[in-house]
Amino acid sequence: MSNSNIKIGIIGGTGLGDKLGLETGQTVNPDTPFGKPSSPIIHTTWEGVDIYLLQRHGIGHIHNPSAVPYRANIFALKQLGVTHILASGATGSLREEYRPGDLVIVDQIIDKTYKRTNTFFERAAVHVEFADPFCSTMRNWLLNATKYLPSNQALENNDAPKPQNITVHAKGTYVVMEGPAFSTRAESHMHRAWGGDLIGMTAMPEAKLAREAEIAYAMIAMPTDYDCWRPHEVSSKQALLEEIIGNLNRATTNNIALIKAALRDLTILESEPCPAHAALAMGIWSHKDKIPADEINKLQVLWGKYFK
Repeated sequence: MSNSNIKIGIIGGTGLGDKLGLETGQTVNPDTPFGKPSSPIIHTTWEGVDIYLLQRHGIGHIHNPSAVPYRANIFALKQLGVTHILASGATGSLREEYRPGDLVIVDQIIDKTYKRTNTFFERAAVHVEFADPFCSTMRNWLLNATKYLPSNQALENNDAPKPQNITVHAKGTYVVMEGPAFSTRAESHMHRAWGGDLIGMTAMPEAKLAREAEIAYAMIAMPTDYDCWRPHEVSSKQALLEEIIGNLNRATTNNIALIKAALRDLTILESEPCPAHAALAMGIWSHKDKIPADEINKLQVLWGKYFK
């Protein structure tokens, strides 16, 4: 049982907490300068770890990807003392070897969103490092946990996939599109040419805002189907939908197994520093005496320690 100060926020789709067996706990309804988060946040413990569950799309999946209140979500988790965020989300696959039902510990992002406010800091010049958008310490922690999974081998991009119960890819580039419509076939081929491995709609600005909030952030992507670059092999749209839902259920089951395995051992998180936890140390470029006092107070939760 962990006695550390680590608090883990889990951001996922509807029902993830229920499938994790974590939806019994204290329900918190925080308010933020950016409004209410997508859903009430459930605070519970598992294996002695403080867990905060948030449904990204809201109860009943009411927020489309462009309408998710990303700033409110991350700010609320920061208010609650969350130190690490473990996110998950369904994606399409842009590579033959990233099969539906696999898991991907994402390491890079290509951001194609354009409608979403992607910073907390609108009245100051704040520039965080974002070359590596996902926390390397958290990625190591998740990859270490794969050794506890049944018949698992973490695969590098150039390794041939092997039939096994759970396949976890050790890295992948996630192309984040605005949506809500899916890609055209020409766009899908372009994303592949760019080096994308996965296509989805929710990793940004979530990952960038977590960095600005000095919260370590990692994502487990769940491919549910091949994007439209690859012809579907089913006979009807209904059959395709049923196939995608089946793949999502399988990937979610695999995802939960990985999350539970990781939560049982926080040694890596406790022993290895996360660069995100000091992301603002060199990031505030504005002269602090020129930043409006009301803005400093509004964002006290995020940057207050740098104004003492």
